[in-house]
Amino acid sequence: MSVQAFADLLERLVFTPGRNAKIALMRRWFAEQPDPDRGVGLAALTGELAFTAAKPMVIRELVESRVDKVLLALSHDYVGDLAETVALIWPQREGVNAPPPSLSEVVEGLELASRAEVPALMEGWLDTLDAGGRLALIKLVTGGLRVGASARLAKTALAEWSGQEIGEIEEVWHGVAPPYIPLFRWLEGQGPRPDAAGAPVFRPLMLAHPLEAPADIAAVEANPGDWRAEWKWDGIRVQLTAGPGGRRMWSRTGEDISGAFPEIAEAMEFHAVLDGELLVIRDGTVAPFSDLQQRLNRKVIGPKLMRDHPVAVRLYDLLLDGEEDLRALPFDARRARLEAWYARHAPARMDVSEMISFTGLDHLSGLRDTARAASIEGLMLKRADSPYLPGRVKGLWWKWKRAPLTVDAVLMYAQRGHGKRSSYYSDYTFGLWRRNEDGTRELVPVGKAYSGFTDQELVMLDRWVRNHTTGRFGPVREVEKAFVLEVIFDAAQLSTRHRSGVAMRFPRIARLRPDKPAEEADALETLMEMVENRPTCA
Repeated sequence: MSVQAFADLLERLVFTPGRNAKIALMRRWFAEQPDPDRGVGLAALTGELAFTAAKPMVIRELVESRVDKVLLALSHDYVGDLAETVALIWPQREGVNAPPPSLSEVVEGLELASRAEVPALMEGWLDTLDAGGRLALIKLVTGGLRVGASARLAKTALAEWSGQEIGEIEEVWHGVAPPYIPLFRWLEGQGPRPDAAGAPVFRPLMLAHPLEAPADIAAVEANPGDWRAEWKWDGIRVQLTAGPGGRRMWSRTGEDISGAFPEIAEAMEFHAVLDGELLVIRDGTVAPFSDLQQRLNRKVIGPKLMRDHPVAVRLYDLLLDGEEDLRALPFDARRARLEAWYARHAPARMDVSEMISFTGLDHLSGLRDTARAASIEGLMLKRADSPYLPGRVKGLWWKWKRAPLTVDAVLMYAQRGHGKRSSYYSDYTFGLWRRNEDGTRELVPVGKAYSGFTDQELVMLDRWVRNHTTGRFGPVREVEKAFVLEVIFDAAQLSTRHRSGVAMRFPRIARLRPDKPAEEADALETLMEMVENRPTCA
């Protein structure tokens, strides 16, 4: 399969809005494309490809050798995305009649090439492709597809195409490397189920639905004895997998994050699979999520970072005890096994999440209202008889989060989105008023949001941004400070990384307020009063 065919798939995925329609596109593609190219494409869609020598700077230097730099800068400013700009502006070279490369050719070429040889390879391939193919190639090698097709969606398409359970696919996924030929043979019924040979593999996590609908609340309230409650801690959900074949810590999406937290991997001297929450804990107290953020997405973990931001895992569930699979057992039985397991092993940097006794939802509601002060997101409710099932199975687990906070903020900057939003200014930076020592007020940025609005509101906001631009900085537009947004968020935390001194947790736009004058938006002090664990003067 050529890069051009892969480009056609990517374009269709970008402009196909529905989840089921995207799955259908990938399902047909897996059925029709040959090996090994379909495996390479699958690896690209799931984020499993990484080419260290093909950096965006290589692409920029290539196009600058062929295109006037001023024209390139103007085009990049208008388009907003370097890959898309290069794909559109790349000049065709006369006399080129080589066929487009296949996906496997691209992978093999980049794996074998030295850093010095990569530019010539990329230049030759770009010359053989049209604009769509060039965009696909650049996104493929730089790792920025952004086509609205997550790894989970691609695996769902594999499951629907083959008839295998997605949980079965997840459990062999990390035991097979791209281009996944043993995986495809198994899915087509032409080979055995891939054997991970003792390697630590990811098991899909069980997820909860929000407890919001009156009927669901009433069902819980009618039989409180059927439910178990525990805190919903504000960290990141992880799975610990350890045994004779190795140790891994996985994110909720199955990404191996062990290398970023070596102290946790060192403590995993057991043979089990555990479900828990990764937190920064100091002297037994859970720190705000902003402290954990200092440890996330780091390539280099130094002693000072580990000392200043000590991490631990609060355990929720025991999935496997040695080779014994406990997932079919009811929650109460698994919980008893977890407590007994922890009493035997008591690994360093781990503890067990406490269960909360309650008489009914009114009782729990009162407890939930105290959660914010303790850096807790809310509550989890789990049926006592629930097995551990992959994915989000309604009616077994509920998450009952605390009510969000809200401020009225002023739109300051806008940036183009990605995928189907690449034509719109859909990422919005907003600010609050800060009073200076001389009595004047200025707007300072406090957050960025790109969700919470409808498609119709997006079109309106995009038009407003274009008509009220006061400055341009690459793909970012500065706008007239006149449009108010009602922003909701889960928590506010002190931050030295932000000019305002405060950061928001999961900000999103709740309502557009074109009726409200910008002068009446909230002050920074209002947000500061919402900060968790804020130091107070004696």
